[in-house]
Amino acid sequence: MGRVDYYDDPGAPEANSLVPGGSAVVVDGQGRVLLHRRRDSGLWALPGGVMDVGETIAEAVAREVAEETGISVEIVRLIGIYSDPRHVIAYDDGEVRQQFNICFLARPVGGTLRPGDEASEVRWLRPEETAALDMHPTQRLRLRHFVEGRTDPYIG
Repeated sequence: MGRVDYYDDPGAPEANSLVPGGSAVVVDGQGRVLLHRRRDSGLWALPGGVMDVGETIAEAVAREVAEETGISVEIVRLIGIYSDPRHVIAYDDGEVRQQFNICFLARPVGGTLRPGDEASEVRWLRPEETAALDMHPTQRLRLRHFVEGRTDPYIG
């Protein structure tokens, strides 16, 4: 299924759904972050996805990271809650979601780096190397909040 991300775009379609999801800034022992290139949009992103019934948001994020990147993670702490109604995601089937993402800091605990079905590529990158990548502004915001070393989670 294809998708188009809109941010602060007056021409964006109006949201018709809200789905709880999460993402992770996964940081290895060398200070590199884990990113994947999405197959549906071609954009680089933090790994993550939506919750399934019967799991917690932390379990959902750990599952999604493993599915998308091959890396098993342990959730460390909350980076922020991102629910900006100016960010909507339009899917081919007519669904238009308002962003609702809970982003965590995580550390790798196992696995082998490999792209899953939703990723065409996965990489460990130093935060400064991400500036040249094609990323949605909301992904950059989450990364920036990690790099800033905030002690309190972002809520917005």
